[in-house]
Amino acid sequence: MAAKNTQVDWLDKKILFFGGKGGVGKTTSATATAMLAAERGLRTLLVSTDPAHNTADILERKVGGKEQRLDENLWGLEIDAEKAAEEYINGVSRNLRSRVKPALRGEIDRQLEMARISPGAEEAALFDRIGDLVARVESTYDIIVFDTAPTGHTLHLLSLPEMMEAWIDGLISRRKQVNEMSALWRNLTLAEGGDSPDDPVEQVLVERKRKFARMRRYFLDPNLTAFVFVLIPERLPILETEKAIRMLEKHHIPVGGLIVNRVFPEDLPDHPFFISRKKLEGEYLTDITKRFRRQPTIYLPLLDRDVVGREPLSRIVDSLRPSIRE
Repeated sequence: MAAKNTQVDWLDKKILFFGGKGGVGKTTSATATAMLAAERGLRTLLVSTDPAHNTADILERKVGGKEQRLDENLWGLEIDAEKAAEEYINGVSRNLRSRVKPALRGEIDRQLEMARISPGAEEAALFDRIGDLVARVESTYDIIVFDTAPTGHTLHLLSLPEMMEAWIDGLISRRKQVNEMSALWRNLTLAEGGDSPDDPVEQVLVERKRKFARMRRYFLDPNLTAFVFVLIPERLPILETEKAIRMLEKHHIPVGGLIVNRVFPEDLPDHPFFISRKKLEGEYLTDITKRFRRQPTIYLPLLDRDVVGREPLSRIVDSLRPSIRE
């Protein structure tokens, strides 16, 4: 018996993340969902954070690092993490250099150069860029659809708001202690400015804390955000999805459901190979139903061609349409 789709309310959200094991069809699912959202009149931004950036290949058109219109109500963006890291460090440098005395700028430059080459710089920049987009979802777009990197990287990224907020709280606390104990710093400031201004570094930290708090508020609110897992009916994607859902639940990030991709059609040829494969697939589909009984699930068919270009994408949209509520 064919697996049955359940109804989902993903387009009621402000933010949708599509994730899963590499090669299971995350980009196809995210792109088709974004197209359906735009078709229904929602101002939709489709964002690729996957270094592979398959969105442009599927759409057969250039997307790039700046938001651009792809269709009516649909915009696209590909975030280059390496370039984002460079822009992020340069932006922090300009921000701090404009707020501190010339005597301190050399030390700021040295610290930022170390940050530029440190592990995690690209991830931090990507996280920051996502935060900027989240801040605009209420004013510029009705919904943002993220096509993410393979599971492990994405899960770590989504767990960052809580960790980063706590880390910045510690930095602010230490910064206040240093300022309270440093009469020399205050005297130098008074000598140049006349009145004691607010600590510029602390201002930057407080602003970043606000950004992380806003992201955390969005990520943890099931009315605003949902994470959709894409998998195929095979053993390893099933196991990885189960682990990933447990990880998200641990961080209280709402899971919106599953897309099971590339399901064989019912009318396969009566050949031993297809009979065997269909039987194996049936066992995996039963396993998916048992393991993920609490998750609403949509099943997408295996097409007779690669999903590249408007025609096959439209077929995926048609398959999604009945199961995604208006």
